[in-house]
Amino acid sequence: WDVSPFTIHPIDIMAEENTAKSITVRDVKADAFIAAYAEVLKNNDKFVVPKWADLVKTGVHKELAPYDPDWYFVRAAAIVRKVYLRQGTGVGALKKRFGGNYRRGAAPERHQDAAGGLIRTILITLDDLKITEKTEKGGRRISRIGQQALDLVAGQVARGEV
Repeated sequence: WDVSPFTIHPIDIMAEENTAKSITVRDVKADAFIAAYAEVLKNNDKFVVPKWADLVKTGVHKELAPYDPDWYFVRAAAIVRKVYLRQGTGVGALKKRFGGNYRRGAAPERHQDAAGGLIRTILITLDDLKITEKTEKGGRRISRIGQQALDLVAGQVARGEV
């Protein structure tokens, strides 16, 4: 082997260094991120679940309340992810996103929006935690602190730490 010191071009070295990019929420699978961030919210003492959370359904189209005792944290994590992916999303858009088919017996099924009070309460709690903030035109966006926290969790999910 005749290896001279000039076989590796400096541009190739720069290209290798730039391939290491930061991991964002968009880069990880939705179910893995939502489960990991729900666990983070569950361990956070400042994220308080309302007293009525075990009594409510998530929408008119549901017959029963959720079985999972941690469903509130999972819903909050899913809402945070949706706001992260589409900045400026409001309660109305999230109601449509989390809604479903309303079964009306013999009549055809129709779409029914999810419970707005539940989504609004979660967004207000996330605003208090400085994860989201209101936009000028209405809706919510992820704050700078919130984006750093979410990207940190996404990086942990991508590396398999969570």
